[in-house]
Amino acid sequence: MNVGLFIPCYVNQFYPGAAKATLQLLQKAGANVAYPVNQTCCGQPMANSGFEHLSNDCNNLFIKNFSSFDYIVAPSASCVLHVKDHLHSDTNEEQAAEIRSKIYELVEFLTDIIKIEKLDAVFPHKVGLHHSCHGLRGLRLSQMSELNAPSFSKPQYLLNMVKGLEQVQLDRQDECCGFGGTFCIAEEAVSVKMGKDRVADHSKNGAEYITSSDLSCLMHLEGILHRNKSKVRVIHIAEILNAAT
Repeated sequence: MNVGLFIPCYVNQFYPGAAKATLQLLQKAGANVAYPVNQTCCGQPMANSGFEHLSNDCNNLFIKNFSSFDYIVAPSASCVLHVKDHLHSDTNEEQAAEIRSKIYELVEFLTDIIKIEKLDAVFPHKVGLHHSCHGLRGLRLSQMSELNAPSFSKPQYLLNMVKGLEQVQLDRQDECCGFGGTFCIAEEAVSVKMGKDRVADHSKNGAEYITSSDLSCLMHLEGILHRNKSKVRVIHIAEILNAAT
C-alpha cells in the first residue's frame, strides 16, 4: 500500500522525533511511505478561529499533495479529524471527499487497517495515557466514560504490546487537558487550570511519562510540567511503539 505521510506543522517544528517514529512504524508494518515535501498547514487554526473561508488554498494544496495515495496517515488526531470533517474545495470536491475517506490517525491506522498484532518495542517505564478530545470523541479511538457502553481503547491495545511498559490507572481517564487549540488563548486561566488538573492526576498515580496520540495536548501539558519543575515527561505514542532496547 502507498501511504502519504502527513506531518502537521507544529509536529514538524517542535516534535520531529514523533514524525520520524511514525515513518519508521509505517515502514516496519510494510507500507510504502512517501512524504510530500510541499505540504503545509491543514488550515485547522484558521477554521477554529472562524476564518474557514480563508483556508481554501490550504485545502486545495492538501488535495494536490495527497490525492494520489491509497491512505494518508498523521501522528495527530486533531489535524486528522479536521481534514476528515472539514476538507472541502470549490473546484475539487470529489477529490476532497475521497481524501476525507482515506485519512487516518496513526493509532487507528495501525489497529483498523494494518490490524497489527505484535510490536517489537521496549519501554520500561510507568506511562499515563491521555485521551485527547479529538481522538476520543471525534475519531473514537477509545470509549467515552459518559456512555454506558462496552469499554475499548485502541491506544491501550497497542501499548499493551510494549515490553516493560506499565500503564498507570488515572482517577479521571478521559478528562480534557484544557488545550483546545485557540481555547488556550481565549480562555487562558481556565485552560491552565484544566491542564494542572490533568498533570496532577498523572503525577499522583506515579506516571513517569504522559503519552497521547495528540502532541498539541502534550505540548500544553509539557509547559505546565516544565513550569512546575516536574520530573514527569511527555512522549508521543509513536515514539513508545517504536522504542527499542
